[in-house]
Amino acid sequence: MAGGAGALMRIERRSATPRWMQAAVPLGSLAVALVISAIVLLVTGHNPLHAYRRLFEAAFTDPGAFSSTLTAATPLCFTGLAAAVAFRVGLFNIGAEGQLYMGSIAAAGAALALAGQGIVIQIAAMVIAGGLAGAAWALIPGFLRAFANTNEIITSLMLNYVAALFLNYLIFDTLSYWRDTSSPGAEQFPQGKALPNAASWPTFGLGTSLVIPFGLLVAVVLAGIVTVLYQRTRFGFEAAVIGDSPRAARYAGMRTRRSILLVMGLAGLLAGVGGASQDGDFRHLLDARGLQQPAYGYTGIVVAALARYNPFGVVLVAFLIGGLSNAGYALQGADFPAGLVGVMQGIVLFCALGGELLTRYRIRLGRARAAETMAA
Repeated sequence: MAGGAGALMRIERRSATPRWMQAAVPLGSLAVALVISAIVLLVTGHNPLHAYRRLFEAAFTDPGAFSSTLTAATPLCFTGLAAAVAFRVGLFNIGAEGQLYMGSIAAAGAALALAGQGIVIQIAAMVIAGGLAGAAWALIPGFLRAFANTNEIITSLMLNYVAALFLNYLIFDTLSYWRDTSSPGAEQFPQGKALPNAASWPTFGLGTSLVIPFGLLVAVVLAGIVTVLYQRTRFGFEAAVIGDSPRAARYAGMRTRRSILLVMGLAGLLAGVGGASQDGDFRHLLDARGLQQPAYGYTGIVVAALARYNPFGVVLVAFLIGGLSNAGYALQGADFPAGLVGVMQGIVLFCALGGELLTRYRIRLGRARAAETMAA
């Protein structure tokens, strides 16, 4: 910048986010992700238009595809809500993965313990047990953040690995209450005990080919409850103030520690109910490998970011991301490897996080001399 008159770029925090950006940024992030994904497809020898058409057909229009997409979207609704309710208060809940595991463990244990009871008791017990277990697991990083000022990103992330190891221990490394020991191949192929028939959650059919999981309806109801909680209650008002300015919240006499614990507990409860849904809706046993492979908790962060932390937006984005995941499973083969869909999902995450930065910060171009004058 010769003579002190060179160009200067500054990144500064926005005092307020324009309303139009709340819808434009997620849509723009998806558009940029599609463009970058098209470049990746071209480089790997695939026709982007053909690939996108096949992805759409495999996700929504092929026979049975819509029902499979709803199945893939159901756990993402729960983990997306778990991430969104914490992010709206300035907390980063990266632990929805582990909270879902603990909810699944508790729900399966409740179903096995109540074998012989009716379907209403079974479902209620699974939802309550799963939600409480997920909430208890989320309160660990919440307590550390509230009383020890520990970074909840690190603690919640590390607890994911602890929960995964505990889940594997119950099924593969010990003859636990959850492990099947009666079938002939149980020793060579460890798996969880089959849950009672009454623990299978109902489904609702529309037409001849559309099947709606009960867990998806539960997620929609919970999204409505979260919306009311954040927009119509004192708790929601205090949470918004704490998220915008913790210092101002403390000056106003708000109990920030209590709010942190409540928010993290609520986030864990949502993810834990998602774990119960996995047991009751789809797996019908404690499936250690099946729960870990899809990485529902981490994908839920993408869903929450794209939805701008809006609960009903989470449901919509979970449906879109679930369709992409479902299409990836349907299309994987020698000419379209499954890893390519994973790359596309990663691009969506990268663009979503980049778009989120634009809503919080703005880029200003000025002159170095003007900056020096302001500094003086």
